[in-house]
Amino acid sequence: MASHSDTLVVFFGATAGANGGKLGSDERELILLVWQIVDLHENKVGKLQRTLVQPDSVDLSEQCKEETRLTAEELCKAEPLESVLQQFHQSVSAELKSLGRSSYTLCLDGPQLIRQVLHPEASKKNLVLPECFYTFVDLKKEFHKCCPNAGPVKDLTLTSMLDYVCIPAAVEQEAGLREVKNMVLLILHLLAEPYNHKFSTFEAVNYKLESGACSKTEAVDSETVIRARGLPWQSSDQDIARFFKGLNIAKGGVALCLNAQGRRNGEALVRFINSEHRDMALDRHKHHMGNRYIEVYKATGEEFLKIAGGTSNEVAQFLSKENQVIIRMRGLPFTATPQDVLGFLGPESPVTDGTEGLLFVKYPDGRPTGDAFVLFACEEYAQNALKKHKQILGKRYIELFRSTAAEVQQVLNRYMSTPLISTLPPPPPPMVSVPVLATPPFITTGSTRDCIRLRGLPYTAAIEDILEFMGEHTIDIKPHGVHMVLNQQGRPSGDAFIQMKSADRAFMVAQKCHKKMMKDRYVEVFQCSTEEMSFVLMGGTLNRSGLSPPPCKLPCLSPPTYAAFPATPAMLPTEAALYQPPLLATPRTPQAPTHNPAPALAYYSPQLYMNMNMSYTAYYPSPPVSPSTVSYFAAPPGSVAAAVAAQPTPAILPPQPGALVRMQGLPYNAGVKDILSFFQGYQYAPEDYSSLVGVSDQGRSLIQPKEWLCL
Repeated sequence: MASHSDTLVVFFGATAGANGGKLGSDERELILLVWQIVDLHENKVGKLQRTLVQPDSVDLSEQCKEETRLTAEELCKAEPLESVLQQFHQSVSAELKSLGRSSYTLCLDGPQLIRQVLHPEASKKNLVLPECFYTFVDLKKEFHKCCPNAGPVKDLTLTSMLDYVCIPAAVEQEAGLREVKNMVLLILHLLAEPYNHKFSTFEAVNYKLESGACSKTEAVDSETVIRARGLPWQSSDQDIARFFKGLNIAKGGVALCLNAQGRRNGEALVRFINSEHRDMALDRHKHHMGNRYIEVYKATGEEFLKIAGGTSNEVAQFLSKENQVIIRMRGLPFTATPQDVLGFLGPESPVTDGTEGLLFVKYPDGRPTGDAFVLFACEEYAQNALKKHKQILGKRYIELFRSTAAEVQQVLNRYMSTPLISTLPPPPPPMVSVPVLATPPFITTGSTRDCIRLRGLPYTAAIEDILEFMGEHTIDIKPHGVHMVLNQQGRPSGDAFIQMKSADRAFMVAQKCHKKMMKDRYVEVFQCSTEEMSFVLMGGTLNRSGLSPPPCKLPCLSPPTYAAFPATPAMLPTEAALYQPPLLATPRTPQAPTHNPAPALAYYSPQLYMNMNMSYTAYYPSPPVSPSTVSYFAAPPGSVAAAVAAQPTPAILPPQPGALVRMQGLPYNAGVKDILSFFQGYQYAPEDYSSLVGVSDQGRSLIQPKEWLCL
């Protein structure tokens, strides 16, 4: 319906909760509508109309009771919203016909009634609003055109505007009638001398979300972007647009965020057309999408471009077809061709432009990832395609989801970039061979509070999620300093410990990250010491009264095999101070070597794995970033480095009595006998073979042979 300026319908409403500038911010329902027609050509006004609306819940706030003086009994007798809107349309149409007019435009005291109340409530109740509710005039903005010195638009009220033009306010007791009469007085005053104002600026509400691509070079105003958290994982851009119904989202302005595995993480970045709409979106913080409440926070344009921006010409060409429905396919066979995909979708789901409407996601070297995006010309074709969710193509079932242009960009950017975590700490100093001590430096105990404890982690959280959670503080983590705590069944317990470079850094992280959200849970962050960390890792607990010991006797445990290193004969005091014994199980007394061995050299940092049969909380240190990553000790300072340099360098690594061998890729059902049979023909220092092997549930093992073969 075209907007006309010859007739205005002054429109006012109230909800069962907050009103005024916070109208609609508490998600309460509409309970009152008042309206009156103003003929702009003849400066005439129509009949003042007032009607009540029956809400689903008649629980009225104290502010509502005080301002409207309505009772629950009156509202129970009223008509529901759908019937009231029909009555409104019939009443206004009949009155316009009597005036000889055919069309009208709503006039409101601010956009909240239309944008924050009517459209969201109608969307939740699946009501189709008449076309007249998609265009309106904001009286405050029109007044600001005539009286720019009256103050900012957001600070204007009916009372302040009437006072500015020296018009006495209407005397009316009933709420709603008073406001409409005052708005009519202002309109008639603006139409008269000396203003002779013409109402020409009409605000519009978007009917639907427009899809589109975003370039990384595009300028995005940070005052127009929000971050929504807590979204259902299956929600699409249309669901998000429906949640923000009434507010105008920019073209292609919904960017669904993905986790490290390429799956949606329940967050989205939304870009609005201006800051006014962004501010109203922030007022929807903790409004509901179905049974879930959604958190809404400010975000930056840089964050939006990081998710939604792209530079690929192939993607830009794929997304150049506007008003298309995008479907994402996941789990395709690596040998699947465009014809295979078209045949899988069938004739009832024709793809736009055939093979041109398919985009296969590939790695930089051209290998397929198993993902693809498909364009459909209409919603019907897309719905037919979604019916094939989890049907078989070849020997694999295929997952189909609704997608967005921003998700296309994000998936392509993820696969085409280097598959390394960008937030990893910088590499340590160059590798230097350091003599191995009797007790390797797994965890150095002490009272210095240079560690943090994360509590309440999602059970699906991985190392990458923790690094992302830490954000800019990741650079302060010690190499391999993230330690996940598993329960007795070998499953995540929701706790983790992180070793920081200093106590100051640990304190800063605990202050800034405490109760920060990870996925759909908030995580508690506490500063702690290495000693406290060791107690928890050994099965103890931290409570308000201090440390509680593990629920078992440590001397009765089978000692871990890492402690069976022979001591180096000549040890420098400064060198011995580098590594302190960890607070773990009591180490086994090492056997005396039969000859004087050369100083043992360590080129790999040992890893600790404890048997799952222990009766306390099992602990597995964080694995390296990649199985092929070579770990090493940092170069020691001062006299230690000089002592190491003075040692003769052998041509090859000499035999190392009591060295550790680490095995990866073990079958999950492998036992001690299987490992020992694998090493058949080699000798072992202890006679108790079963106690020197530590098997983890991650397919790895540590074993202590008597000799180390250098390959």
